[in-house]
Amino acid sequence: MLISGSDGRKTRLALKEYEDRQKAEAEEETVEEAAKLSSKLVYEVIRRDGEEELSRTKRSLFWAGVAAGVLISFSVIGEALLRTYLPPNALWVPLIENMGYSLGFLLVILGRMQLFTENTITTVLPFMQAPSMRLFGSVMRLWGIVLAANVLGAFVAGWWLSQIGLLPDEVLPNLRDLSEHATGMGAWEGFKRAVPAGILVAAIVWMLPQSEGSEFFVIATFTYLIALGDFTHVVAGSVEMAFLIVEGELGIIRAFFGFFLPVLAGNIVGGTLIFAAMAWGQVRDEYYPEENS
Repeated sequence: MLISGSDGRKTRLALKEYEDRQKAEAEEETVEEAAKLSSKLVYEVIRRDGEEELSRTKRSLFWAGVAAGVLISFSVIGEALLRTYLPPNALWVPLIENMGYSLGFLLVILGRMQLFTENTITTVLPFMQAPSMRLFGSVMRLWGIVLAANVLGAFVAGWWLSQIGLLPDEVLPNLRDLSEHATGMGAWEGFKRAVPAGILVAAIVWMLPQSEGSEFFVIATFTYLIALGDFTHVVAGSVEMAFLIVEGELGIIRAFFGFFLPVLAGNIVGGTLIFAAMAWGQVRDEYYPEENS
């Protein structure tokens, strides 16, 4: 059957329209995929995670926090083990030794335990979007429970390392050296070094929604950077603090005021006042466009 010139033109036009629609749909899909990586969507994912955390029961938060405090000890153990069995005094040793620091964070974050420094951004984002005294009280409640549980877990781990003989005898001197260094740098130095650690942990939380399939590498890379930069983390450091207290080498007053409080403050400044505030700042206009109209 022959197609007339007029019918042929109509057919070609129909085909072109169909191809244009297909192209437009493909472009729309590409745009939607790109939108999945937008700052607002990442913010929204973390905000909803924060709301979910704030709704959890005290018992659930407590035991997840204790577990995190115990498991984070593998950061200290991993570092001490690598230091023990690597050649001494080689310039490249810190590059390998500090990889051990990531072990505890991988266990805690991938295991969905409650780590205080994650909550300096996760539970703060819902408050920044809709501040209220009720929500502020919920955030403080969660912070208090999780921090206390983390420290309790850290003391369980520190006592175990000191009293039960968990590690070979040749590892204990290196564990002691690491602990003395972490807790003995002074209050101001500990605070300064805690700020970047708080930023990096908050950055991990921010990146995880976009890192499907590569969560392991994101966590390992940025916690490795914490160790390599000699930054201070209040929960991992609490294991070292607890170990020295149980060993009788560190007084409680000095530990609390010289290490724990300054590092806690630095982690909060880094995770909340700096990173969480910047995260909210870049999406605020999208939530409240009328304020800029």
